[in-house]
Amino acid sequence: MLASLPLLEDFLLNLKVNNYSPETIYNYERDLKVFEDFLIKNKITFSKLNKKDILNYKAFLSSVDRQTAQEHLGQKMLNAYSINRMLSVVRSYFKYLIEMDYNIPVPPEAIKMIKTIRKKSQVAELEELVKLIEFPSQIEKNKKIALRNRTMLEILFSTGMRISELINLKINQVDKQGRIFVLGKGKKERFVYLTPRAFKFLKAYLNVRRDSSVFVFIPYRGLNSSKIKNKKISTNYLQAKIKQYRELLGINVPVSAHSLRHGFATYLAEAGASPAAIQVLLGHESLDTTTRYVHASDLYAQKTQQKFHPLQD
Repeated sequence: MLASLPLLEDFLLNLKVNNYSPETIYNYERDLKVFEDFLIKNKITFSKLNKKDILNYKAFLSSVDRQTAQEHLGQKMLNAYSINRMLSVVRSYFKYLIEMDYNIPVPPEAIKMIKTIRKKSQVAELEELVKLIEFPSQIEKNKKIALRNRTMLEILFSTGMRISELINLKINQVDKQGRIFVLGKGKKERFVYLTPRAFKFLKAYLNVRRDSSVFVFIPYRGLNSSKIKNKKISTNYLQAKIKQYRELLGINVPVSAHSLRHGFATYLAEAGASPAAIQVLLGHESLDTTTRYVHASDLYAQKTQQKFHPLQD
């Protein structure tokens, strides 16, 4: 192949033996496939790659003409964070080639990240989030679906779990006290805790579900009894449902599964929770990441000023 990436399989194996998650390895492989396809379509031999080619690749990622790893046209322009993620993957791959004493055509540091603009994070008002969480009970005609969807939203806001953690949640991860053992990003382990309200909904849902799936949340359509043990609800389904509920309720602030995680952190902070404790609950490696969640709230900032400013009177 004209632009076949050298030692690609070895690079992916290196990620595996260094305990990267299957999802991360898949993402690395997908992003490198996009890079490889770009080289092929532009008839660029890897050994003759130069800095201008890297610049053209950045321009390609920024354009509406780019193609996905499945060679489909992109549905929308990538944002700066997605572009930087894809550039970072290429940079990591180049660093691996250096470790393997492979003669690379361009140094990793020549792959510059693009400038990002940090937008002010928006979190829906608490009353709006509560309406969203409770909405499945009102709008869904099928009582099982209503209870399942309500329970998913209750747990997201109760625990601050990531959507991927919720979708992959298994029954044996929840103990009798309502603690959930989570294996998060980077295989980092932590406990999250159900509120009594969320635990009540989870127990009610599991009581009416009555099937053999190991996963907590399963679809009710198209179930094959021989495959039910591996069946789980999809990320796309849950995100689409949240979008539908938000639009029907007329909530102006964009709301997603991640917004419930964001709201969890913001409203804990507003109630006076320690950022360090919130960091543990969210499973963040760095307190800086948690701070971006906590400081999203204008009310939190206002309370902080009023509490700590030396000249109040």
